[in-house]
Amino acid sequence: MVGELVPTPVDPQTAGEDFWKRYHEFRRVRQAESRPDDPPKRDADQEALMKRPDPFQVRERFEISRHGGIVSWFSGYTTKQGSPEYESKKHLYDADIYVLSSHRRQGIGASWLQLVVELMDRHGCTTVGFWAEEDSGHEFLKWVGAEPKLANIESRVKLSEVDWPMLERWVAEGEARSPKTKLEIYDGPLPEEMRADYAPQLSSMLNTIPFEALDHGEIVITPERMREWYARMEIGGEKLHTVMTREPDGVVSGVTDTNWAPYRPANIHQQFTGVRPDARGRGLGKWIKASMLLHLRKVYPDAEYVVTDNAGSNAPMLKINRMMGFKPYRTGTDYQITRDRLVERLRKR
Repeated sequence: MVGELVPTPVDPQTAGEDFWKRYHEFRRVRQAESRPDDPPKRDADQEALMKRPDPFQVRERFEISRHGGIVSWFSGYTTKQGSPEYESKKHLYDADIYVLSSHRRQGIGASWLQLVVELMDRHGCTTVGFWAEEDSGHEFLKWVGAEPKLANIESRVKLSEVDWPMLERWVAEGEARSPKTKLEIYDGPLPEEMRADYAPQLSSMLNTIPFEALDHGEIVITPERMREWYARMEIGGEKLHTVMTREPDGVVSGVTDTNWAPYRPANIHQQFTGVRPDARGRGLGKWIKASMLLHLRKVYPDAEYVVTDNAGSNAPMLKINRMMGFKPYRTGTDYQITRDRLVERLRKR
């Protein structure tokens, strides 16, 4: 059966209506299988995002179809030459493989591996990464020989159960402990004139995230990358909110940001939260996270949950989240395997 199912490259720029029809059907089934509690993006928004050229990453997509429907999908990406992150990430390739539950255990997932090697060779990559949060994905990647590198915990808090007086105390305590520190709140993209100063400071904090054993390269944020993020968010009507603390000398000492989207009105996504190492121990993390939730309660009175992700080893942030009422919702793992080990696995197979 696998011999009948041949990977076909997909170019979103030239894909016709037939492709988009079967693709949207596939991704809705995938969403219902893997994340039934979360709604998928709107079709038009997903198409626009896939059609938009990415100035920082090479993106590749393939489908395996049968009887007019997609049964398996592959997407891969690597850092584009010329990107500010290229030198530290050029050896890395990331791949997403999904087989519909009705077509598993037929060798379809394994049939993608030769393509992964070919794509890695095309770009000169030596390590490939995968993500798994379902049992079938973990089993497959262990069979491949990929090693777990980073454990992730997704947590959610129900806004109706938040201890709001406690968050108000956190804000008051943050102000009292750092009276010369200024709290700033921005709704929407950050002003153009502050991005050149903000981007390297954000980069510095992002690179303090615990990545455990994951080979990830250096995170480099630039005003150009921020502009691209904002453009992609605008396609789906996503709303960004940023809370930061700034010291008297102008240095950003802490930042947290969230986004809301019309296709998932009940859920607000908490993204990055970070505090500079030299500013820790003053309650800034509690201050900015509490200020954000108090602000969002006013902006989105009908929202029900806030969703966030953390490395399993990020004890300080997990502790704050648990105090706020976040509860574990699901877990996932980043796996990696070198190109040579993957080739060896294919030869044995």
